[in-house]
Amino acid sequence: MSNSNVKVVIPARFGSTRLPGKPLLILNNKPIFWHVVQRVLEAGISLNNVVLATDDVRIENTARELNIPVFITSTEHVSGTDRVNEVANGLGWRDDTVIINVQGDEPLVPSSLIESLISFTLANHHFAITTAVTAIHSIDDFNNPNIVKAIIGEHHNALYFTRATAPFNRDGNQGAKLAYRHIGIYAYNKTTLNQFCQFPEAALENYEKLEQLRALSNGMSIGVINIQEAPAHGIDTMEDYLNIKEMMEE
Repeated sequence: MSNSNVKVVIPARFGSTRLPGKPLLILNNKPIFWHVVQRVLEAGISLNNVVLATDDVRIENTARELNIPVFITSTEHVSGTDRVNEVANGLGWRDDTVIINVQGDEPLVPSSLIESLISFTLANHHFAITTAVTAIHSIDDFNNPNIVKAIIGEHHNALYFTRATAPFNRDGNQGAKLAYRHIGIYAYNKTTLNQFCQFPEAALENYEKLEQLRALSNGMSIGVINIQEAPAHGIDTMEDYLNIKEMMEE
């Protein structure tokens, strides 16, 4: 299967709790989501296979002005994955279409990461979902509950995701040798995506506030690629925005 059967959906919700209107914030004279689209195009995906998924007419209008394909979705979705699923069904994509969910608030997501995830996904159909991780080298990051840790098995399979400091080294070594930070990019085919979105919220998902635990709780396999270079942090707060703005304008 080639990249021609790969679609990329970029969820861009207006009503962020910590930073309302986030997708329309400007970086180098363009809104944040425009930069995410550029990273996707740099990964070899054609524009007609990219869709911005939003719940707000202001974002829709701006996307159309920039000639970016856009799809208006319900305001009721609890997750970006539900928004992606509405796009896939609304546009009538085939069941075997590979769909990449790229966060709309990560203007510096490496195009190489998107390329690597696509290649890994196309070569590993036995995984229901695929995603990415990178090694944690800082003890502060290891202990930070805002950095989600991925526990990885012997065959590129995710065993668990947690905000806790894990895995724990019983021998007392304070290093983070087997610790990986989860990177919030996902790939799945349309059939798997529909299946995931039909499951109710799982107890562990609600407890840790991690959507991927819905998949693991229901027996869906998640494959992971380990990338060497950690991408820049996404934009969750005004401080994040100002930091990235400064970085991109240097």
